[in-house]
Amino acid sequence: MGAVYEFEKEKMIIGVIYHDRALLQRAIEILTAEFGEIEAESEEFSFSKEFSTYYDKELGGEGLRRILSFKELIDPARQSEIKLRTNAIELELSPEGSRVINLDPGFINHGRLMLATTKETGFRVPLTDGIYTELTLFWARGGWQKFPWTYRDYQSERVQNFITEVRRTYLAQRREKSGK
Repeated sequence: MGAVYEFEKEKMIIGVIYHDRALLQRAIEILTAEFGEIEAESEEFSFSKEFSTYYDKELGGEGLRRILSFKELIDPARQSEIKLRTNAIELELSPEGSRVINLDPGFINHGRLMLATTKETGFRVPLTDGIYTELTLFWARGGWQKFPWTYRDYQSERVQNFITEVRRTYLAQRREKSGK
């Protein structure tokens, strides 16, 4: 029988799609109070122009994308709890009832990127409390590899370059923690 160990802590990211930059700043304030210091932010780019206008109506205009990486490593078993909290933050920032910001947490380790979601489909794994996780990318042959369901923005060179840097930071933190 195999031994059971605690999960190794991982690097948390939150993908944000928004239209209003002031609202993004408010979300960042809440997220840092909740999850600690943001270590890195991707450059802002137009989700609408590069990938999809799916969120434009809901957000009230052109969807902008940014990905945040948090300094402290977090237990990936908290994925459901964190997704429930980001959903609550979305509601908190959307007083009219229509979502005006999209917050999608994920976890990066040495070999994969997982994203949490409320949407069920055949390739998503149920966690708890109505939250699923999806293996979005995996690291092999020196780079990120996609699946047929990988979101187009996570397939892009721009996003993969950013999450590669996040992975490098994670690996350095991991080495530092182990003393190797």
